[in-house]
Amino acid sequence: MTADTTPAELEQALADAAAAAAALGTAEPAVRAGWIRAAADALDAAADELVPIAMRETALPEARLRGEVGRSTGQLRMFADALVEGSLLEVIIDTADAAAKPVPRPDLRRVLVPLGPVLVFAASNFPFAFSVCGGDTASALAAGCPVIVKAHPGHPELSVRTAAVMIEALREAGAPDGSLGLIQGFDAGVAALKDPRITAAGFTGSVPAGKALHEIAVTRPEPIPFYGELGSLNPVFVTQAAIDARGKEIASGYVGSFTLGVGQFCTKPGLLFLPDGHGLKDELIAAMGGVGGGSMLNGRIKEAFDTGLDRLHKVEGVVEWASGGGATLLQTTLADLMVSRADVLEECFGPVSIVVEYDGADELREAIAAFDGNLTATLHAEESDASLVTDLLPLLTAKAGRVLWNGWPTGVAVSWAQHHGGPFPSTVGSIHTSVGVTAARRFQRPVAYQDAPDAVLPAVLRDANPLGISRRINGAISRDEVER
Repeated sequence: MTADTTPAELEQALADAAAAAAALGTAEPAVRAGWIRAAADALDAAADELVPIAMRETALPEARLRGEVGRSTGQLRMFADALVEGSLLEVIIDTADAAAKPVPRPDLRRVLVPLGPVLVFAASNFPFAFSVCGGDTASALAAGCPVIVKAHPGHPELSVRTAAVMIEALREAGAPDGSLGLIQGFDAGVAALKDPRITAAGFTGSVPAGKALHEIAVTRPEPIPFYGELGSLNPVFVTQAAIDARGKEIASGYVGSFTLGVGQFCTKPGLLFLPDGHGLKDELIAAMGGVGGGSMLNGRIKEAFDTGLDRLHKVEGVVEWASGGGATLLQTTLADLMVSRADVLEECFGPVSIVVEYDGADELREAIAAFDGNLTATLHAEESDASLVTDLLPLLTAKAGRVLWNGWPTGVAVSWAQHHGGPFPSTVGSIHTSVGVTAARRFQRPVAYQDAPDAVLPAVLRDANPLGISRRINGAISRDEVER
């Protein structure tokens, strides 16, 4: 066991982060990118040490964890590339126009700047990709913000060692001391969130914990943005035409998705909506027979899962279709779901999912309307469903941050276009993502300079474009010099 951070240690971490903010935030993009790449290289080199620690603390398999290391270092390098290319800064230049109507336009130059020290609450279910070296840390560092990570108690030793590897790599590469820090313990996390030196926070975890921390963040004397990913049911809706075309494939894909990682993915499909008379029960039960066993991340999560599963078993109209390998498949009808909506639509984190049978297109629309916000919503349909799909897509768009066509929500690609977020309660900030390059936007704010002399402007805004980055000049993307 590792000891909780003391008040004196917390004060030092906060002071170091505050001291590093100016140097980190004003470093040229390519220089900052070099620091980030150094951290990625060091993590790859340390994988043989870190992965066994993660296996011991989380019960996750080696292949999964090595994949997570690759995902984490890959996204660090992706952010580094985005810094060098320039899009991460969103530089926009509108040159002066004396002939502009209705009034002359001044010279305006806009760029995104870092907020300052960021507090990251690590998640339990991805001990690399959503923890110390995860997306929140990577995106904040890319934005130019020092990061203090509040370690998750589910993998404390891994957190300490991962932080040590990254801190040493950043220091050797020339990053300012305090660019990354680690704290442990509930009290230290709350105290850090309240500290005026922290300018934003990221969180992945439960709805109750996320709401409590969000309340602290927004009721401080100086409120700060709190980006919380809380809970999601990720419903899947299937038409009869899709079942007729590939019913067996849908059954096996669904079971594989909701049991992946012992059901401990934030994008696990928690409900599968099938039309009455679908005929997939036997296929689903057969697919359940192939589910392998696996341990949950820790005793606390297992206890919460058992409690949630027991709650679902007690809901009137919910019956068990199959269980095996630690996973459970339940069934109900849309009518029964609507009667017990609060119980059925409460996330149960772990290897359980519910088949919900609906009667016709009107009930399908009613089912979509029953949901609050989600990270994902999936539709399995065929070209013959074109009219229905055209009707349903706007409804799904209103409920989710990522809408999938004939796929499965588990597996979140790290890319420029990815959006991992959604309406509340999936997140408390639906306009932002926690995965992909634009995740850095959470930790930046825009500043516009008006009629400033070229010599005093940040390098990225100067006429000559000395860093050669991509900029929007008078409405067009360009790497050219500015002509005044």
